[in-house]
Amino acid sequence: MYGARLIKNGLAKRVIVGGVDSLSKFTINGFNALQILSPENCMPFDQNRKGLNLGEGAAFLVLEREEDIAGIPGKKIYAGITGYFNSNDAFHPSSLSEEGDGPYLAMKGALDSAQLNKGQIDFINAHGTSTENNDEAESKAMIRLFGQPPAFASTKSNIGHTLGASGAIEAVYSILNLYHQEVYAGLNFKQPIATTGLCPVRAYKRIGLKHVMSNSFGFGGNCTSLIFSKAC
Repeated sequence: MYGARLIKNGLAKRVIVGGVDSLSKFTINGFNALQILSPENCMPFDQNRKGLNLGEGAAFLVLEREEDIAGIPGKKIYAGITGYFNSNDAFHPSSLSEEGDGPYLAMKGALDSAQLNKGQIDFINAHGTSTENNDEAESKAMIRLFGQPPAFASTKSNIGHTLGASGAIEAVYSILNLYHQEVYAGLNFKQPIATTGLCPVRAYKRIGLKHVMSNSFGFGGNCTSLIFSKAC
């Protein structure tokens, strides 16, 4: 989002954006102290979820102005970032408000930024940490905004929560969804959360996608949603 804003405001023509995070004893012990690490494989959006699995990784993307690259022979464009918004529900240092106010505002703001209506989002790469608080709050926010949410899943069931790298890695996943016109399964799901009844995508699918939303919600109620759109 910050890179896109630099370009939009004429402060840069080309920006490298991304994130990297490595596991350490400090990190593992910190999350263990919060009692949100699962002893088993994580189960995003499952009624019996027991917490997150930590992962590590890195991802970087190059953002460029559309007018600067249009018509360049051989230039490969994977997708466009068409919407973004950041909000903060200021509820708790490590939890979202029960009704998901921050996630709701982030997703709604991203839709407004992209000048899209809710029915145009084909898939949501959900934050989906598999923690008790996050998954229920995010589910309630999706229902609040979309009514009946579009297809969604959390890639954290595949690679764990990569912390400071997760926003960039999941942006890459969202772009691959668009580029290959496919969605990937949310693993380990068995039973929907009783209060929301939502079920993530449970199997690999080839489907037509024009707009994908990617959610990243952090500590302190810091919530960001991005919208990526299929390259013309």
